[in-house]
Amino acid sequence: MSEERKKGAVRMEKVSRDRDGQRLDNYLMARLPGLPRSAVYKIVRTGQVRVNGKRAKPFKKLRAGDEVRIPPVHTEERSTARVPDRVVAMIEDAIVHEDGDLIVCDKPSGIAVHGGSGLDWGLIEALRQSRGAPGLDLVHRLDRETSGLLLVSKTGEALRALNERFAQRETEKGYLTLLDGRLPGDLWTVNEPLAKREVSGEHFMVVDPEGKPSVTTFRRIENVGDATFAEARPLTGRTHQIRAHAVFLDAPCAGDPRYQSDADLARWRKRGLERLFLHAHSLAFEGLNGEPMHFSSPLPDELRAVLDRR
Repeated sequence: MSEERKKGAVRMEKVSRDRDGQRLDNYLMARLPGLPRSAVYKIVRTGQVRVNGKRAKPFKKLRAGDEVRIPPVHTEERSTARVPDRVVAMIEDAIVHEDGDLIVCDKPSGIAVHGGSGLDWGLIEALRQSRGAPGLDLVHRLDRETSGLLLVSKTGEALRALNERFAQRETEKGYLTLLDGRLPGDLWTVNEPLAKREVSGEHFMVVDPEGKPSVTTFRRIENVGDATFAEARPLTGRTHQIRAHAVFLDAPCAGDPRYQSDADLARWRKRGLERLFLHAHSLAFEGLNGEPMHFSSPLPDELRAVLDRR
């Protein structure tokens, strides 16, 4: 660790060209290894971080040449956290594509995409550790309980370009889910704004007229008893979007520990479902060289078994 960090000095850093377009929170995560994301948000919200001398929001897009004020923080204790070798091996085995710009990983359910909120590490820390490459970055996120395709950038240029594709909705993401109820039709669009609420220390997304615009389409694949096996496609990228819109339809995702009651979870456990039935099975976007890229991931065995038991 540098003498500057040991002394707890404020750092003033200029954004390099390869980080042009990167979000402020991701920029800070790379420069404050081991600091929980929640702590990064806190130092930004309280004004300890400044961009060109001004307060900024965590999602602000930085530009080359911007000057970022980074306050002294204590990260030594967390920075020593090591991802277990078995987890690193599991994540490496889950890679379905890799080239000079990006990695596509088939994330297992139960693995967070990054450390924070009481977690010392996640998928991105495992990849950085295994490759000795702190510059790897998440392009988007999946909930911890959700399995499936996740995109990771290997360079600042790739991160900037891929973030832009996601922001402009130039990507297509498909999720397979089992809805605890019936869809109102074979193809249904939920166009309802979502807002965050906190109950007993847990965060939930709920439909709220004052929330952020959110759109999800649901397509029935087949009825499974009183449930619906469906494909969900989020046209916006809100936290828990599919899960919250499924609740709005009065057909929550089966096995959802956050949006279903204990009684409903117990009912699904009797049917062999021990996790959230939500899997990111399809991801399509334009690569950095303009070539179309499409990846698919089969439904995990433990979810397929639930469908087969009907």
